Amino acid sequence: MTESISLRKRARVGVFGIGLAAYWPQFEGLRERLIGYQQEVERRLAAMGAEVVSAGLVDTAPAAKEAGDYFAANNVDLIICYVGTYATSSQVLPAVQRRRAPVLVLNLQPTPALDYPNTDTAEWLANCCACCVPEISNAFARSRIQFNVVSGLLFPADGHAHQYYERGWREIEEWIEAANVMRELNYARIGFLGHTYPGMLDMYSDFTMHHAQLGAHIEILEMDDLHARVQSATEAEIAAKIEEIKKVFDIAAPGKDKISQPVTEEALHWSARVAVGLDRLVNDFNLNGLTYYYRGLNGNENEELGASLIVGNSLLTAKGIPASGEGDLKTCIAMLIMDRLGAGGSYTEFYAMDFNEDFILMGHDGPGHVKISAERPVLRGLGLFHGKRGYGLSVEFNVRTGPITILGMTQTSDGRLKMLAAEGESLPGSRLEIGNTNSRLRFGLDPATFMDRWCEHGPTHHVALGVGHQVGKLRKLARLLNLELAVVG
Repeated sequence: MTESISLRKRARVGVFGIGLAAYWPQFEGLRERLIGYQQEVERRLAAMGAEVVSAGLVDTAPAAKEAGDYFAANNVDLIICYVGTYATSSQVLPAVQRRRAPVLVLNLQPTPALDYPNTDTAEWLANCCACCVPEISNAFARSRIQFNVVSGLLFPADGHAHQYYERGWREIEEWIEAANVMRELNYARIGFLGHTYPGMLDMYSDFTMHHAQLGAHIEILEMDDLHARVQSATEAEIAAKIEEIKKVFDIAAPGKDKISQPVTEEALHWSARVAVGLDRLVNDFNLNGLTYYYRGLNGNENEELGASLIVGNSLLTAKGIPASGEGDLKTCIAMLIMDRLGAGGSYTEFYAMDFNEDFILMGHDGPGHVKISAERPVLRGLGLFHGKRGYGLSVEFNVRTGPITILGMTQTSDGRLKMLAAEGESLPGSRLEIGNTNSRLRFGLDPATFMDRWCEHGPTHHVALGVGHQVGKLRKLARLLNLELAVVG
């Protein structure tokens, strides 16, 4: 998914190490040794893709205040406190109070174990990072600073201990990935084209809520904004888009469904013209995502345009601009999260339960993330879109087999966004040939139990379906965003 990766924002990570100034004249070389350790941490963070903003080694309360001002001035997304040795909490707290960004405390011991009979005080102090982690955790908690701790080894080790090196750095890398996604959300511009599908109460949401809780900007768009760009598409642009469509999709012959129709040259040309207009809309408004729906009336221009967005929006979704139908803004956010985790994120809902083979069929009409299709996706002509006005081309595929994650974004009764996730497996097998994405998914619980447990959390009926198991990263993202995450299964 190279397109998605190229769109990712790098988290700006403020880093400071801590130690006690009283130690330096007492133990020659200790400070320099700890600075070297911190530089290794910063090198590793940069290699993970973080933009490192270093305040150096902080060893006094005044130095901590300076570090805090530095992080605030640089608008960091995450502050990392590398614990080199003991430091009092009073000289740590000021470094994180100015910016009030989430804090990650690194409790990384340089050696697996001390050579106890032969270890002097200086060597112990170079390895006693665990000593003050409880103290500073208490200070952060009482100061209402959002923080998390990663414990492990700073350097590789032999034998049994090596797992703590791998564990620690794996956790850190996931925190950096989560911080990248958080920055993406904080600076995202999501287009809202048209309105939400009438009557679907689960999808109604407050734009201000998304601004306030995610930092995202919701750009309200008119159908006129798209009409003008569709009308101005040139024949050269349309021809290029048709070639792009043919490279991505296979063309399906009419199927068994009575609403299935041929994919005509006229329909392909019109869908390509609309896709060109969508590209211009995204570029002109600098959008990172798009949610849309418009009913139209009696074959008018708005109905014709609203029914022709599936192909272009599937192409946009594959390029890292997730597009959700039916005006489902919350699921568009979930799709953006999954895409930026490199998992895809296809617009999906629950279709049916299979009690013979214990799986749940999930999919949706409308745009899908074709980059995670098991095979080449299919374009199918439909004489009508069930439950909607209009007709045209639709996308059909099933998600590649193997591990998957679904992520829903719902809303609580007190107006808070809430994430809901489950890990499972995509299974091989036949699919519905009705012009919709649909996949066989199993979640580790039988279908009836899973549905009961999932619905306990008050979900919306749409989710973002992605590949791979992503809950570990989603837990970290939820912590950084201060959102609830419920995991089912």
